[in-house]
Amino acid sequence: MPEISREKQTIFSYRHVADSHTLKTALEFGAYEGWKKARALQPDEIIDIVKASGLRGRGGAGFPAGVKWGFMPKNPSPDRPNYLVLNADEGEPGTFKDREIIAKVPHKLIEGILITCRAVRASKCYIYLRGEFIREYDILKKALSETAEAGFLRDFSCKIIIHRGAGAYICGEESALLDSLEGLRGHPRMRPPFPAQIGAFGMPTTVNNVETIAAVPWILSNDSNAYRQWGTEKSPGTKIFSISGHVKNPGNFECALGTTLRELIEIGGGMTDEAEFKACFPGGTSCPLLGKDHLDTPFDYESLAAVGSMLGSGGLIVMNEKTDLIKVMARVSNFYARESCGKCTPCHQGTWWMARIFERIIRGEGKPDDPKILLDISYNMIGNSFCPLGDAAAFPVKSLVERFIGEFEPYLAPEKITV
Repeated sequence: MPEISREKQTIFSYRHVADSHTLKTALEFGAYEGWKKARALQPDEIIDIVKASGLRGRGGAGFPAGVKWGFMPKNPSPDRPNYLVLNADEGEPGTFKDREIIAKVPHKLIEGILITCRAVRASKCYIYLRGEFIREYDILKKALSETAEAGFLRDFSCKIIIHRGAGAYICGEESALLDSLEGLRGHPRMRPPFPAQIGAFGMPTTVNNVETIAAVPWILSNDSNAYRQWGTEKSPGTKIFSISGHVKNPGNFECALGTTLRELIEIGGGMTDEAEFKACFPGGTSCPLLGKDHLDTPFDYESLAAVGSMLGSGGLIVMNEKTDLIKVMARVSNFYARESCGKCTPCHQGTWWMARIFERIIRGEGKPDDPKILLDISYNMIGNSFCPLGDAAAFPVKSLVERFIGEFEPYLAPEKITV
């Protein structure tokens, strides 16, 4: 299953064109046609169309977007308005799709914001943009100005605000993002209440990922059934995969959900140095590793869950047979140890101990029961941490021990390794 042809892509259809970030180019490719249709519809009608399309959140959780929108109050008041918050923080290692959407096709995103704000009856939209996205900030700011000058915001009462983050991985978690947006330290919140009840500044809020919102204009313009021509029954539509690692042509590729791992590697140009495939992170480093046995696994939400992993944000990191997975996981564990916010003990202590154990193994001071200890720490973190960061740190380590125990043999006495 090859990458979807350019003219049929729902988000990246014209990213290859010069000045694709400008309104002039966007209009040549049908920008804001979906918004024109949406303005003639009632909010609930828009929500029904998105529900029927089966569009699921592309930030990692995969929750149906239309269902999420439906949780918002139907009759917001001036004292208690509805808000939309766009998660453009994109801190997952191996994921770089949102950045390219903003840089190459910002008007897809802006049009999606307008449609979504109408659907959820939002009077204000905050775009929480990763602080390191300096060029993207300038492009997005200019695109918003172009949209306003062209009159697309006429009679549109929702105010759009770009808020720049400060580079914390934890702020990719929606409730920590909301705390950061309010000027607080980015810590995850207790739920319930959920954002649709009490979100940004205490108001009902929908939080969506960049790719999710950028997919909405195509659905409004072409109908929900047309969107279902790709993907599977439960995972319909297209997905942007950020393919990196040991492939010849790394980059972002818009493919149908259900494309297999083997096909995605070929779409990325095939393996480098003609080396054999060893393992991959299918959706960023927070996902359990896959190995050779999973090359024909379809990349959709259900199929990856069935083999004990996740689609995540679609950041496919490919590793060849020469890769030392112990050193890879040492680096990953160190990242999560540094990024843990420290709010809960399982995550704060678990990530620290994982990082220290891997450092000790690499120094040649590993012990035969280190794999078992790492597995025990993982089990203590999964499902016991305050937010998904604990799970994100534990899942890859757990999969390394369970699926690639042989990787420990060069560092530990093979005959004495215990699990």
